[in-house]
Amino acid sequence: MPSPVPVATRPIDKPSVGRNNYQPFGFREEVLPAGWSQNGSRPLPCDIHASHDVGVKVRDGSTLYCDIYRPADTTKPVPAILAWSPFGKKFNGISMLKFLPWGLGIPSGVLSGLEKFEGPDPADFVPRGFAIINVDARGSGDSEGTVGIMGTQEAEDGYDVIEAVAKMPWCNGNVGLAGNSHLAIVQWFIAALQPPSLKAIAPWEACGDLYREQFVRGGVFDAGLFDFIIDTNIQGHGGVEDFHEMYRRYPKADALYWKDKRPDISKINIPTYITASYTSFVHTMGSLRGWLQVQSSHKWLRLCPWQEWYDIWNCKDSADDLARFFDRYLNSADNDWEKTPKVRTTILRFNQEPLYNIAEEDYPIPRTDYRKMYFHPGGRLSVDVPETETSVSYNSEKYLDCASFTHTFDTRTRLAGVPKAVVYMSCPDFHDMDVYVLVRKLDANGKALLNLNIPWSSIAHHGVSQENIDDIPPRNKNNLMFHVGSLGILRASRRAIDNSRSLLDNYPFHPHDRDEYITPGDIVKLEIGIWAMGVEYEAGESIQVQVHGNSPLLRGEFKEDNEFHELASHGTHTLHLGPEYPSCIILPFV
Repeated sequence: MPSPVPVATRPIDKPSVGRNNYQPFGFREEVLPAGWSQNGSRPLPCDIHASHDVGVKVRDGSTLYCDIYRPADTTKPVPAILAWSPFGKKFNGISMLKFLPWGLGIPSGVLSGLEKFEGPDPADFVPRGFAIINVDARGSGDSEGTVGIMGTQEAEDGYDVIEAVAKMPWCNGNVGLAGNSHLAIVQWFIAALQPPSLKAIAPWEACGDLYREQFVRGGVFDAGLFDFIIDTNIQGHGGVEDFHEMYRRYPKADALYWKDKRPDISKINIPTYITASYTSFVHTMGSLRGWLQVQSSHKWLRLCPWQEWYDIWNCKDSADDLARFFDRYLNSADNDWEKTPKVRTTILRFNQEPLYNIAEEDYPIPRTDYRKMYFHPGGRLSVDVPETETSVSYNSEKYLDCASFTHTFDTRTRLAGVPKAVVYMSCPDFHDMDVYVLVRKLDANGKALLNLNIPWSSIAHHGVSQENIDDIPPRNKNNLMFHVGSLGILRASRRAIDNSRSLLDNYPFHPHDRDEYITPGDIVKLEIGIWAMGVEYEAGESIQVQVHGNSPLLRGEFKEDNEFHELASHGTHTLHLGPEYPSCIILPFV
């Protein structure tokens, strides 16, 4: 079923042989022998039967194409694991890593080149008795139609392909979904339709609401990430959904268009293995919503310390985990998977390697002690409410200009969970404000730290170490590689809250169904959910809470999206403090 409203599209490049590994179209089969390798890729550990451009007709008559990699040395039916996205079924991790600083710390020879970008590597899973199916979603590659991103259409396409694959003679009738980012997000949509042959899903890093978590987070439109993806990754014979135009037509989240981009995760009732991280700037809270709302007792959550591609491709334990999960639920293997802790968390330390695989009974962690810490004049953060009314101002249009408040810990302290800021703000110059609240870690000398999202040891041979982080060129300091800190965003005119739909007390649900502009000079209360954090502070180290008028994240990897600049912050923002205006942050101590 297509979108509930007409969808605007923008053009995409036609498939071109060689670009993103695209190959001439046409069905063919071959056996790739053990030891097969291309351009220094990982040699295959076994023979793999490869079927290219296998067509599957879906319910509206369109044909979607996929590549199938399966064991070549068995007549026993095997389960299938689908990797689904519009990024090109032969566009692989090796190709993307070439464009990343230090190859994301993943050495050459780790990947086979058969992996779909952001998907599992057949070289890891085919020897274990699984088939990996790389699907070109509707409109991508040679699949028919127009590329639509998430929603009912993509979910129904996924349902139909799953049921067709389950009936293929080599398949045992059991299908799973795996992969991260788009390959993870789409799992919420497909699994919510409950295709009978879908027996387990493993969404690794999956946002759960395209409006609130990706394109219009906090009410602030930003399509820079997806514009980059379209320009670099997506090829097809039609077009792709134009999110700029659709936001122009439907700026509020209550439009049917945007409602179709928020899956009903509560309809998912099959085994689910969720991986998330504190360092993603797109996926964190959708993954946690999945954990809280999936209706299955067979569900697991792992908060991972590493960037998602590093985790899925370069961590043997992660691949082993995923294989055990699928072996249990696609093969009914008696492998004690159920003894895996239901929740495993991570503690980032920024200037040291992280702590991870920390077993917990639930998430948020039940023993969490939520404490209010109030903003004081002079930049102090304290459990005491300020005794007098005062304020602090900053230039909302200047990058990194902000109001900041700091507390130094006198003993080792861990914060793990979802913080919330409550701020009282005014603006004398404009009828709206974009407010960004960033939680940073400072070392014992007061220096703001960055967290490297891969192990330091993985890039040591490039001459990069914690000691020379200041020498790293700005172009290599991007939000994929480095985590500045957990961030909350809210546009003042979108401050309304629907408590009945809030995910957690500290994570208010903003309906984004109306604009409540402020009168210049009037003080308004903003409750801003900050994305989950897990950070350890040694004695003498500090937490700093910063309030900005524009994004304080690292800049450079995506072009700044100024199309809707007239709606953004202007002039001075004033943050009010004191007994009448108790601006504060609520922090999760564990």
